[in-house]
Amino acid sequence: MARTPIEFRHNGRDQAIFVEEGSNLLDVLRRGVGDFAPKYGCGQGTCGCCTVLVDGEPHLSCLTLAETVAGRSIETTSGLGKGVELHPLQQAFMDNFAAQCGYCTPGMLMAAKSLLDHNPSPSRQEVVEAIAGNICRCTGYEPIIAAVLDASSRMSGRRSA
Repeated sequence: MARTPIEFRHNGRDQAIFVEEGSNLLDVLRRGVGDFAPKYGCGQGTCGCCTVLVDGEPHLSCLTLAETVAGRSIETTSGLGKGVELHPLQQAFMDNFAAQCGYCTPGMLMAAKSLLDHNPSPSRQEVVEAIAGNICRCTGYEPIIAAVLDASSRMSGRRSA
């Protein structure tokens, strides 16, 4: 199988890697770059646990061809915090008990980050729509919605962290 060189930014750092034609971004991130934050769930684009941001927009990495991210910026939950300091979304998920098994959490966090980056003060309905492509089988959606709204408040300064 032919291998193609691609370059992209991964969580703020430049990456140059060879990928096999037809490889999906999830495999490249996990096996090629060593970022295990995006999870392999269904492999068919229906669960959302592999959601990453490509140039700030949510993409299902299991359905995204690796070659299509050449020259683009990829963000995963591995790049959210700064050292030991959690991103406000991560802190809000902890404080609102928005994760149990944690399998959906990376995808939920990235979908929520995209929403908050584009709309810092979303309504409850906008949060519901933003996370609609992500399935959670443990926590249920109410704590997740509450966490996203809490993070929105924290990030806009309406509530202290």
